[in-house]
Amino acid sequence: MKRLLLGSLLAVLAAAPAAAAVYEIDARHTQVFFTYGHGGYSHLRGRLNEVSGRFDFDPADPAKASIEVQLPLSSLSTGVPKLDTHLASADFFEVEKFPTASFASTKVTVRDATHLDVAGDLTMHGVTRPIVLAVTVNKVGEHSMSKAQMAGFDAVATIRRSEFGIGRMVPAVSDEVQIRISTESQVPKPEATAPAGAEKKG
Repeated sequence: MKRLLLGSLLAVLAAAPAAAAVYEIDARHTQVFFTYGHGGYSHLRGRLNEVSGRFDFDPADPAKASIEVQLPLSSLSTGVPKLDTHLASADFFEVEKFPTASFASTKVTVRDATHLDVAGDLTMHGVTRPIVLAVTVNKVGEHSMSKAQMAGFDAVATIRRSEFGIGRMVPAVSDEVQIRISTESQVPKPEATAPAGAEKKG
């Protein structure tokens, strides 16, 4: 059974030959959304417009993967400027004091050929708590246009904001917040270097 699972995993992930590598998150093709309930009447959504990070990933052995992500909270946007200002204030995220949220993985568990559980530490508002991201491996392989080695994932997790010291207005505004991420990442191409002994003209 283990051999069958491994074989299926390799078949799905290795759409093009891919070895262990360090990938950098492509912020242009990455979205981080959060959803929370408002008084039971609606489920409102916001997003973080900036994200950076990198991860080690080997399609042949995804259980050894690791990831680190940084999320500047100044990029938080709900589409309602007054609400954005309130969320950035001391009532909630205290962005001036705690400008960045971050995630660092601690363990990866392979559930099946395209699904992983990525456990790690989420740091936000000066508090670090363990969470688990349910990750779907979308595609790994060479990009048809750029020829760069790419990897794409979706991930979802639910947290309790009160556990991070952001409990104002619970339960009128839900304690549980769902986080959804869709990301593309790529292996950076080596920077071109001038031949030894070459001199700039002019």
